[in-house]
Amino acid sequence: MIKFLARAFLAPVARLVFRPKVIGKRNVPRAGAVLIASNHLSFIDSVVITLVAPRSVSFLAKSEYFTGKGFKGLVSRLFFMGIGAIPVERSAGQAAQDALDSGLAVLKRGDAFAVYPEGTRSRDGRLYRGRTGVAWLALTSGATVIPVALTGTQNIQPPGSKRLHLARVTVEFGAPVTVAGAATSGKDRRNVTDDIMEAIQRMSGQEFAEEYNEPPAATPAERARRVFRQRLRRVFRRDGRH
Repeated sequence: MIKFLARAFLAPVARLVFRPKVIGKRNVPRAGAVLIASNHLSFIDSVVITLVAPRSVSFLAKSEYFTGKGFKGLVSRLFFMGIGAIPVERSAGQAAQDALDSGLAVLKRGDAFAVYPEGTRSRDGRLYRGRTGVAWLALTSGATVIPVALTGTQNIQPPGSKRLHLARVTVEFGAPVTVAGAATSGKDRRNVTDDIMEAIQRMSGQEFAEEYNEPPAATPAERARRVFRQRLRRVFRRDGRH
């Protein structure tokens, strides 16, 4: 009931304030399991998707949004529950698999679930290499995969900013991506993930980055390790093409 009321109230408000341009709504099945795979530019992305989609969409959000104290904590909890957020612990060792399992449970109910294959927000506007969890979800659940391209959400809440700004955004729901293979096959997961990212890139027009999008490194040693891993992956990919 909270979710229904929140969408009924917030969706018209969002359309009035931000006047989003929405393309391809008809590509989203109105019933059955749907996996929405989107690029990621801003914290606000999940809110935008769930409020403009033609059906209710669930997504993951850090558990802190649900555990706040007092009136502010209550408002935060009700808001995120209302827009379909599912709390997940980021710090736990099993966090990644727990997140995938939560998404799989939504899809097995025949509902819609949104995921960001890049893993975290792009800080430079490029589209980063997709992580294969999106393929595992698609192949395990059998859900219809809808690629989504967001444009302009980074202007509503620029990276590092806590304030919201008025800005026009575009949300494009693409045609379903055909997926095939076994969820247990690393090669199949990689191929499916790459197909999904290519579909997103064609709509978004973003420059494609061949490396994974990593959070800012805390220490010089960690930055050096990441550079080494990125170079090593490039060597393996180049050698694999010969």
